[in-house]
Amino acid sequence: MENREDLKSMLPFLPLLLRSSNLFWPSQVVESLKTLSKGPFYSKVDTGELLFNAISNIRDSLALPSMHRLSPFAHKGYALFFDELISREEAAKWFADVLPTLAKLLLRLPSLLESHYQNADNLRNGVKTGFRLLGPQEAGVVFLGQELIGALLVCAFFCLFPVSDRDNKRLPAINFDHLFEDIYSSYSEKQENKIKCIIHYFERICLSMPEGSISFERKVLPLEQHPLCVFYPKADFWIKSVVSLCTLEDYSSGLIEDQSSGTLEVDFSNKYLGGGALHRGCVQEEIRFMINPELIAGMHFLPCMEDNEAIEIVGAERFSNYTGYASSFRFSGDHVDKRDVDSFRRRRTRIVAIDALCNAGMEQYKLEYLLRETNKAFCGFLDQSKCDHKRLFQDGGLKGSQCIQAGKDDDVMVKDFLMDEAPSTSVEIALNGEESVNQVIRYSDKKGSWCEDPEAKIGIATGNWGCGAFGGDPELKSIIQWLAASQALRPSVLYYTFGLKSLQNLNQLSRWILLHGWTVGDLWYMLVQYSSQRFNKETNLGFFAWLLPSQFAHEAP
Repeated sequence: MENREDLKSMLPFLPLLLRSSNLFWPSQVVESLKTLSKGPFYSKVDTGELLFNAISNIRDSLALPSMHRLSPFAHKGYALFFDELISREEAAKWFADVLPTLAKLLLRLPSLLESHYQNADNLRNGVKTGFRLLGPQEAGVVFLGQELIGALLVCAFFCLFPVSDRDNKRLPAINFDHLFEDIYSSYSEKQENKIKCIIHYFERICLSMPEGSISFERKVLPLEQHPLCVFYPKADFWIKSVVSLCTLEDYSSGLIEDQSSGTLEVDFSNKYLGGGALHRGCVQEEIRFMINPELIAGMHFLPCMEDNEAIEIVGAERFSNYTGYASSFRFSGDHVDKRDVDSFRRRRTRIVAIDALCNAGMEQYKLEYLLRETNKAFCGFLDQSKCDHKRLFQDGGLKGSQCIQAGKDDDVMVKDFLMDEAPSTSVEIALNGEESVNQVIRYSDKKGSWCEDPEAKIGIATGNWGCGAFGGDPELKSIIQWLAASQALRPSVLYYTFGLKSLQNLNQLSRWILLHGWTVGDLWYMLVQYSSQRFNKETNLGFFAWLLPSQFAHEAP
């Protein structure tokens, strides 16, 4: 089998056996799955209680260590959902049509993985794309087919993944036992509706298996300077930056996932990807993982993010509509995802997971934490494939709004990329090679007044990242994300305020700043000055009112 090292990294986290380069299920598991695949008349599995008994029998056939026990009330959660919370008609359809098809898909997991490893790196230029553990500080990408992801999620539904080494590798939980246990141990409608989204996903793929692919990339800003990559900026870099601020549009209503501008959509992530998606969590990140369940697959092989890391996922299909938020979250039916696909067969849905400081309180105004948050967003927003890394940090910041390379006689060479088919993650420039380069234009304007086609670049769609349960200051976080997006050469930020009163003047503030031609360095300097005063209790104003007291002084902090 090709990619043996990749497989070796994942084998401890898979329930499969390996012999003579072939993956396979134990024979007893095969028999159990074949029985389920023939339907309830043959298998006698037609209730949630009997389903969990079948799951337990399959797990016993895997001979997992005693430490792999499932959550103590998981069995009651499966019984409660399938036997009481959905109608008899829905349950009958599930056990007659969906469950047998899922069993057949699970039988195919070994062959799907073997096919994946045989073809994984046949993209371009030798970039590794195989299914593997992408550990901390290991920048890289994994491409998975939607059918393989479906099989992996069925495996999680059956709670078959080994768990003993996941904590040591700082991996989040991946089996669904906690998801079902929580609906029994502390019933809530939002938990019931989270499961309904997952069940609906399984119903959809059983009707028609999607044939696209999804990429999962760990993005890293190295802590030490390296000539071939953008490194982790210090505070001095930000204050010296002469990059122009990008446009910022705020929306008091609407949702990030509903925007149609093809932007990079921010996942307000936990440092463990997915956060409480498979537990009781039901805020921005968890909801996104329910309506786009293929995102859950990343939880299987992407360990906890560190301060200089982000995770970008491209291609996840949306399957469900919903209403509400947190305790009011409700599944509201099928969603047909009409987004186009790119040359890698991925839907043009780009999601970046960045984790904010949690409950930092007044500490969030200290310089070290301002720097951490700004660099975290910068890591997520930066597309290194568009940059000449050797010159990215010339003179403490990018000159103008393009990546630059010094040429003869101090001329500047500007690389412009076709973004409609261009790489959207930092590894894809290697996959596409020079085919992504549209043109090379020479300038002699040493002040860096570079032309830019806004329609040829991908903006950022975001909102109150790190606020709410994480306790962040919304005014601070909005400015931090604007700074990071501008420095990352994004043409725009679409900011969804969700009607937050403290951000009602964001649009007015951003227009004033842009009108006065501020750079990233200018705004960073003012943010640092304000934060110092706020931390030292020299002001109790919000940033907006502090910066423009004549306009906003009457507003509460």
